Amino acid sequence: MLAAMPALGFERVAMDANGSVTGEIAGTRAGPTLLFDAHTDTVGIAPGVPWQQAPHGAAIANGRLYGRGSTDMRGALAAMLAAAAGVERNRLAGRVVVCASVLEEVLEGVALRAVMERAQPDFVVIGEPSNLRLVHGGRGRAEIKLTAIGRPGHTSAPQHALNAVLALLPAMQAIEALPMPVHPQVGSAIIALTDIISEPYPGHSVVPSICRATYDRRLLPGETESDVLAALTALQLPGGAQLQVAIATGEYRAFTGSVLACRKWFPAWYIERSHPLVEAAARGLQAAGLAVEYGTYNFCTNGAYSAGIAAVPTIGFGPSPEALAHTVDEYVELEQLHGCARGYRAIIESVLGGDA
Repeated sequence: MLAAMPALGFERVAMDANGSVTGEIAGTRAGPTLLFDAHTDTVGIAPGVPWQQAPHGAAIANGRLYGRGSTDMRGALAAMLAAAAGVERNRLAGRVVVCASVLEEVLEGVALRAVMERAQPDFVVIGEPSNLRLVHGGRGRAEIKLTAIGRPGHTSAPQHALNAVLALLPAMQAIEALPMPVHPQVGSAIIALTDIISEPYPGHSVVPSICRATYDRRLLPGETESDVLAALTALQLPGGAQLQVAIATGEYRAFTGSVLACRKWFPAWYIERSHPLVEAAARGLQAAGLAVEYGTYNFCTNGAYSAGIAAVPTIGFGPSPEALAHTVDEYVELEQLHGCARGYRAIIESVLGGDA
């Protein structure tokens, strides 16, 4: 990125302490800053199911580019670079900043925060896969830890102990039956168990006194921590076992050595279709001959920070449907990739042409 951006005509190319790289295309007139964000990190290659295409081979076959990150979301990054590099600067009032960010897969928006504090964008475009729909909202994500505290004992006399795993099971069953709120545009909230572990582990002849379960809770616009945690803290455990409920914390090291840490609460976001940014983007897409279909993201993105926390008007637009992310033999259709680049250029020219 540090070599490719200057070669394409980008200016002020730089990498921050976390490893995110930004470059700028400035118009000839003053105006707002439009930030395009694409994360460069990807999930790994899961064992068990072999790929038919080399995961890191970038093979092109049957009108598709195959490889991990092709859909999520290095394909979008390539389209952003091509679009921004191809605009005529004398048609722009303002500047385009393209960001290749890091660590989105584990801490949505945390690395982008540092980028936005420097770039100070007026508008943000997230390039996550949207099947070329114009996205104006998305679910957030919370990671929640439930800890049951029982009483240890010898497994030869379990009646004298309080098994934390068994104590937590009724609460887990109750969670499965909890009603989930629904947003008219973003859809239903979701809660899903992702792991469970007891202590001590291994439990050699010891009844576990601690059981921890982790839940992934998909958030809706307007939900607060107190809203989400209230239903969980109200759960009762049998036998006098105690229940602790908390938002998890995460700490991850970037390839630069920088450590990013935060509580894992990443808000949902939504802006109306009547917002000037959405309307300007739609006009641009239409002018470029692209069909305008609206939607929202089912998954959590860096928009959790740009829109959910920083309250900067944000839209999403990218190639491929969400369902292709993180899959075996992940790919992006070349036709979608080319259409995405046309769409990005159209959004730039519309938003920075004085319409937004």
